[in-house]
Amino acid sequence: MYQIKTLNKIAPAGLNVLGADYHVADTVENPDAILVRSASMHDMELPASLKAIARAGAGVNNIPVDKCAEAGIVVFNTPGANANAVKELVIAGMLISSRRVIPAIEWAKTLSGKGDEVGKLVEKGKSAFVGPEISHKRLGVIGLGAIGVLVANAAVSLGMEVYGYDPYLSVDAAWGLSSEIIHAKSLSEIYQNCDYITLHVPLTPDTKNCINAEAIASMKQDVRILNFARGGLVDEDAVLKALEEKKVAAYVTDFPSDKVIGKEGVIAIPHLGASTPESEENCAYMAARQVKDFLENGNIKNSVNFPNVDMPRTPGCCRICIIHRNLPKVLSPMTDAISQAGFNIENMHSKSKKDYAYTILDISAAACDKAIENIRSIDAVIRLWVI
Repeated sequence: MYQIKTLNKIAPAGLNVLGADYHVADTVENPDAILVRSASMHDMELPASLKAIARAGAGVNNIPVDKCAEAGIVVFNTPGANANAVKELVIAGMLISSRRVIPAIEWAKTLSGKGDEVGKLVEKGKSAFVGPEISHKRLGVIGLGAIGVLVANAAVSLGMEVYGYDPYLSVDAAWGLSSEIIHAKSLSEIYQNCDYITLHVPLTPDTKNCINAEAIASMKQDVRILNFARGGLVDEDAVLKALEEKKVAAYVTDFPSDKVIGKEGVIAIPHLGASTPESEENCAYMAARQVKDFLENGNIKNSVNFPNVDMPRTPGCCRICIIHRNLPKVLSPMTDAISQAGFNIENMHSKSKKDYAYTILDISAAACDKAIENIRSIDAVIRLWVI
């Protein structure tokens, strides 16, 4: 019976994937895996039994990823599971920032109680909320991952001219990208040409405050900036100054802070990007499937701290899963240990990611205690278990 601890409420669509061999509860003391959404784990003591943490969402800021890697704990996320939900809110953000929908609605509320005068007052006052259409305007999409690709394609369908920038564009993302997207060769090309700019990159030391005073200075007049990725990507002081100077027409953010809430030109949304029942179900389903495949087969998909390794099971074999340091000449002692124990390797898959590596070995035996003992004695091995 696999023990799964939940730190947040996880959608039943995900938990139902696990089946009868899994005990799932928020009271589990020695879990094989943890399912989490937003709960912070940085001060949590990680039990020795823990092999995996699955975040039902894309960001893993609430998980001590490096600490987990050192302990041989695989951290999963669910990239793309909430992509459609975020895409829809980005499109909404473009529309409401262009057409001044929110201030117009707030103004309309002031007409309550005016009786028959309302119609005339509406016609007289609506000119204060005139805004441009998005059709035939230029949108710059910075970051062409799962969300960025959907936003870019949707904007093309709405009649926009779309520039996409991503120096690390994956093959899978490229296949999904509309042929009408203009591939920008630099951020400057985005800044100088686009009426709307939307961010879809992770927050790293390299991307922190990437939208700053210098970047804004090179943008078009009346540009609208949308941030549905991470708050730290934007220098809020620089954006507020640009709003005051009318260089930036609007700043739409899904990451409100005390500094920007209520400021003229800022549309602060309370982190609603993935807040749909469909998104929560997709994330839970994807997280649960990844944990299930890992615990039952040793396969890793969508890990943020270890490489993706997927190998079909070899019938009648003992499967050894090994998390180890990414050092030269590590695999030879492992294969030697198996040979010395008198077993054959029927199948093997090994990959590395930065300082760490993961190896799966299918051994021609129902039990392989001696081989396991030999491999455990290798200094570079962090964690080993048998399936």
